[in-house]
Amino acid sequence: MSGEATITNSDQAPMPTRNARPHPLEQLTASETRVAGETVLTARGKSVIEFRSIALEEPPKAELLAFLDAEHDGILSSRTPRPARIARVAYDLVRADKSHEYTESLVDLDTGRETLHRVVDKMHQPSLTMGEFRVFQDACVASPLFKEAIANFKLPKGFNITIDPWPYGGPDPGEIYPRYIQGLCFARDTRNGNADSNHYGYPLPIIPVMDTHTSEIVRVDKLATGGRDDGIRYDTVAPTVLDHCGPSEYVPELVEGGMRTDLKPLNVVQPEGPSFTVSNDSLVEWQKWRFRVGFNPREGATIHDVRYDDRSVLHRLSLSEMTVPYGDPRPPFHRKQAFDFGDGGAGRAANNLELGCDCLGVIRYLDAIMVSPSGEPTVSKNVVCIHEQDSSILWKHTNFRTGRAVVARSRELVVQFIITLANYEYVFAYKFDQAGGITIETRATGIVSVVNIDPGKTSPWGNVVAPGVLAQNHQHLFCIRIDPAIDGARNTVLQEESLPLPFSQHTNPWGNGYQVVSRPVTTSQWLDASPSTNRTIKIVNPHHLNPISGKPVGYKFIPSPSQLLLAQPDSIVAKRAQFAQHHVWVTKHRDGELWAGGEFTNQSQSEIDGVADAVARGDNVEDEDVVVWTVFGLTHNPRVEDWPVMPVEKHEVHLRPADFFTRNPALDVPGQRNLSSQLAPGSGIQEDSCCSESVQAAPTTHRQGADEIKPTEVTSKL
Repeated sequence: MSGEATITNSDQAPMPTRNARPHPLEQLTASETRVAGETVLTARGKSVIEFRSIALEEPPKAELLAFLDAEHDGILSSRTPRPARIARVAYDLVRADKSHEYTESLVDLDTGRETLHRVVDKMHQPSLTMGEFRVFQDACVASPLFKEAIANFKLPKGFNITIDPWPYGGPDPGEIYPRYIQGLCFARDTRNGNADSNHYGYPLPIIPVMDTHTSEIVRVDKLATGGRDDGIRYDTVAPTVLDHCGPSEYVPELVEGGMRTDLKPLNVVQPEGPSFTVSNDSLVEWQKWRFRVGFNPREGATIHDVRYDDRSVLHRLSLSEMTVPYGDPRPPFHRKQAFDFGDGGAGRAANNLELGCDCLGVIRYLDAIMVSPSGEPTVSKNVVCIHEQDSSILWKHTNFRTGRAVVARSRELVVQFIITLANYEYVFAYKFDQAGGITIETRATGIVSVVNIDPGKTSPWGNVVAPGVLAQNHQHLFCIRIDPAIDGARNTVLQEESLPLPFSQHTNPWGNGYQVVSRPVTTSQWLDASPSTNRTIKIVNPHHLNPISGKPVGYKFIPSPSQLLLAQPDSIVAKRAQFAQHHVWVTKHRDGELWAGGEFTNQSQSEIDGVADAVARGDNVEDEDVVVWTVFGLTHNPRVEDWPVMPVEKHEVHLRPADFFTRNPALDVPGQRNLSSQLAPGSGIQEDSCCSESVQAAPTTHRQGADEIKPTEVTSKL
């Protein structure tokens, strides 16, 4: 945990110990959440408390591994030592002057004792809350400054003002700043009577800023609306600021031209049910995979204790952080930068998924327990969906001599959650396949962030996507945290590259050879993608050798060569997002070190206790308990086609076994014919099976149907 803290131990009366104990990795139950909240209320006495979150504090890794080893060895008993069941409680102490003191407690749920009390240094700002968002809107309505700013515009009749709360971003050097919230302002046309009418098509060029301590608007920043030749000017906007804007609707009933009528149903049908099982709301088993799903307010869904065919692969897998910096240099847009996990929390923003919409097929949903400001547990329904999906061909080969093809379809198990952060949506998925691979997928969708631009102008800082609407250039930079356990906790990271081999009479006489060079990462460090050398990151267990290849068993991924942070290295934007400046970071595990951008990102001016600081320790990471962080993203220079709601932009990281198995682990996946598949009208009659010889027996001009040669035909007669 970062920053200076005041830590004391409490010794209050214990609560009764529970009889039934959940698995150490299961989410807190509603009753556990209530116990944790009541314990803190008792410990703080008469203090006024507003709760932020109550969530499982994952056990120290050493304790958890001992328990998991016993679990997998089948020797769990009532005498097996179990990690303490701990809740982390985050809350504000509200002082008499209405100031908030951000505080955290750890509560032992087995004893009902508070074991740690931490008052966070005021240099740090915790994440924003929904309560602050509600106060912000009320403050704008009551603010003379805001009213004056709105009075400068001549808004059309029938328009209401809407405000999207945003984190304040990184304060300027030397700026004296309390806890701030800023807001992006728009207007919504109410004349169509539809509450879902898109307000983003009518941006207003002001940003109110609220001091959350006083709940007052301290200023209203004016925004530049000029074009390419106007530079940083704030005097080009006309009072009739919305007259050149127009409707930008996306809800079906308002879309101009209506919906397509020629799209027929495509159903995912599993008549025998799913091939996966979920027990205790966290343990998932499917196609030799076994793992647990966690969920917390900051990261959303997390994956734990991943095993394939009873062999350990990963200890923990999560999305650690993401930052979205905007590239419009006109102040105050230099502060338009969000850390969506640290500033707000992915779990807090998780959608309640709907059957037949967000996930298709036979679905198992998982709920999450959140907490109200008063400390009462609340259920957030259907925040995670688990389902299977077809993923085209897994493997195939046609014996061109006999005409026989053998093909297996690829099926994936998907663990998915979706978050909404004002205008943007992100779809996150962990996908497990039948060949031992894991894919981490991100999809960006929703509505691009826009500002007002004067009629007929264009801008170098974005693209005009509708009249009066400038979609600003920006980046989405994600960081995945991989805590490997390749056949055990002690692993080594290798950097493997494929390099040209010089001409040599003895080794490369014709110049076609190349060499594969592998080097271990011995101390914590960063690495960047290198497509020109096919730089591959391998995580191996040097103590377990593959009996076929003789190489250490492992998993690998190729870092995405996506563009990294574009902000100048000495800028506040870059200093507070050091993790986004390299594609791969390798660190030694420390309990609680989970956040690539540091624990506190809201209003930060630099990254503190993030992955860059972890690397700076210079720890030995060879044959150690290592953590690998990989960064990738999207430089989003918007298109007109991204408006008014953008098609998904998808990025994936593929973790694949590398000499982990002794053969293709999906060789036993049956190539069953799908009996639901039918021929489209006009295709003729075709009854053959997907593995029949008659379908594949094409003419030899298609390179099929050659004969074999018997040895007697080429053996000389003596």
